[in-house]
Amino acid sequence: MPSLIDELKPSASDCRAFARRLRLTAVRMVHEAKSAHVGGSLSMADLMAALYGGVLRVDPHSPSWAERDRFILSKGHACAVFYAALASRGFFPLEWLDTFYRDGGRLAGHASHTGVPGIEFSTGSLGHGLSVATGMALTAKRDGAPWRVFALLSDGECDEGSTWEPALFAPQYKLDNLVVIVDYNKIQSLGRTKDVLDLDPFADKWKAFGWAVREIDGHDMDQVLDALTTVPFTKGKPSCVIAHTIKGKGVSFMEDKLLWHYRNPSIEEYNAAVAEIEAAP
Repeated sequence: MPSLIDELKPSASDCRAFARRLRLTAVRMVHEAKSAHVGGSLSMADLMAALYGGVLRVDPHSPSWAERDRFILSKGHACAVFYAALASRGFFPLEWLDTFYRDGGRLAGHASHTGVPGIEFSTGSLGHGLSVATGMALTAKRDGAPWRVFALLSDGECDEGSTWEPALFAPQYKLDNLVVIVDYNKIQSLGRTKDVLDLDPFADKWKAFGWAVREIDGHDMDQVLDALTTVPFTKGKPSCVIAHTIKGKGVSFMEDKLLWHYRNPSIEEYNAAVAEIEAAP
């Protein structure tokens, strides 16, 4: 049986450094591929660094290990930082990142499990990820398996009824092996979430459905690690982490800007972004 890679507790300083590398890599991938969704990748970089920096029980040398934790990136359009995390952990060669969003490349523009070790399920059609994760968690419970399921959602997809059906289902079946993380950057494709379809009071909705909820600053690594290493928050209840984040975090001219949901950085913008990320403490 493979050893648990995360037996050593992740340190906040190591995860911060990992997040910086993920931001640099994701910005480069998006720029070179002339693709999109750099803002949504940057907002969740700290969350991904914590997950793949030690929270998830996974083994890159044995991606199909039966007792691994399962991770679903429901916001599959922001997959650049996901691919970067997997490659950095050794699930596949770093050279594959150069094929991102290219004709004939290995790495599709939405997260795809086809031929990509470490990805459990192809995502990007928003609103489906939590249903898949809930089904996985139910399977683990019924089989008496020790693994957990983590699902990272966008706030925009919480507009969809297909998200709230499993949100009702999971507490009914006491799926305390299920963890939802919402990247609550408050901007979706065409506007601010409060203007498109206001989610607030957001935490109260999850609580009313029967979830144990914690709200955190999604860029404060100490808070992120404290939340993700103490799940389940309540025995017998699924856990929901509402991570308050900033679209485009780490690049001042991208931060909290709707423009960077789709925009591809020019060479000048790319160089400026790299300089800011490298200079960050």
